[in-house]
Amino acid sequence: MVISGTASYEIGPIRPPSEAHSLLVRVTRNCPWNRCLFCYTYKTDKFETRSLADIKQDIDAAKKIYDEIKEIALGTANDIRKASGIVLSNPPNESYYNVALWMYAGGENVFIQDANSLVLPTAQLLEILNYLKSNFPGIKRITSYARSQTAARKSVEELNALHDAGLSRLHIGLESGYDPLLKYMDKGVTAEDHIRGGLNIVRSGISLCEYVVLGLGGKAMWREHAVETARVLSLIGPEYIRVRTLTIIPQMPLYQEVADGKFVRINDEEIVREERLLIDNLLCETNFISDHTTNLLQELEGKLPSEKSRLLAVIDRFLLLSLEEKLNFEIGRRTGVYAGLDSMKDDSRRAAVNEYIKRIVHNNGEVGDKIIWQLMESFI
Repeated sequence: MVISGTASYEIGPIRPPSEAHSLLVRVTRNCPWNRCLFCYTYKTDKFETRSLADIKQDIDAAKKIYDEIKEIALGTANDIRKASGIVLSNPPNESYYNVALWMYAGGENVFIQDANSLVLPTAQLLEILNYLKSNFPGIKRITSYARSQTAARKSVEELNALHDAGLSRLHIGLESGYDPLLKYMDKGVTAEDHIRGGLNIVRSGISLCEYVVLGLGGKAMWREHAVETARVLSLIGPEYIRVRTLTIIPQMPLYQEVADGKFVRINDEEIVREERLLIDNLLCETNFISDHTTNLLQELEGKLPSEKSRLLAVIDRFLLLSLEEKLNFEIGRRTGVYAGLDSMKDDSRRAAVNEYIKRIVHNNGEVGDKIIWQLMESFI
């Protein structure tokens, strides 16, 4: 069978790294708040909710693509992965690519877009979830982004109904638990909002993943950022805590704050010390995840509290490096040469990084924080 290429549906701009192989279903466009200083994703777009008819039409389009790929599989001894791979090699459009990738990975996970789908009325969300599962009975996990304040406005009973209908996990950008920092960054929530919204989700049975931005406190508030964020997370007890390291590019309002001298960034070593303080103060059972390329110590992953000592030991291993070794590792990570601290044991990689450092020194006279930030932000 030849792919028709006639089906398509709307896909939003972002999803968590853990949802890289999920079917993407867009129920809202952009972010209803859209004022955070450190975010650039939706700044030029207004928020819109999509109609139930349009959402169902998109699910129907995904089903049509799904059925076309299953038809191809009939000619490959019913090998779905092989059929999906055929489509992935030359997809007619982004929708075919998304469905083929989803099917290649098993066709079990769905991510609801965009930034805060929980803002929709519960009855409408329930209808969307039911329609999804009726079209794709093999779905095992459905996740979405949400805001703490929105979750705080939903009753536990509403969230429980969504869980029963198939909503498995919510991803929330906590960012910080320190009120003065949340206000400065114009996050639009308080620490108390975070706690109430997070507890509502946890009590409903929905898995909760909270995101923290390392470095968000800058020079002025790094310590309070770490301690208060740990306090808030300890009260919530999310199943997952995922960390991201602050990156600043011209499209962010925070960029101008830096240019005006109102926000002073901290460097890699200072961020690692902040992260150590955060982990040391966490008093809940959770999975600590560092699955983003912006994080210096991406190997910092484990279950807390049982593996806290091991995670702190990884941090201390970095902090005990000489200044020369720290620079080598930072540049190696920011250029993608190193995956973690153990990569430094590879003499060829270490030599390659040292050669790169020599070129930077030749061109710039020194290797400073600005160079490292530029390297890190080239990934964004």
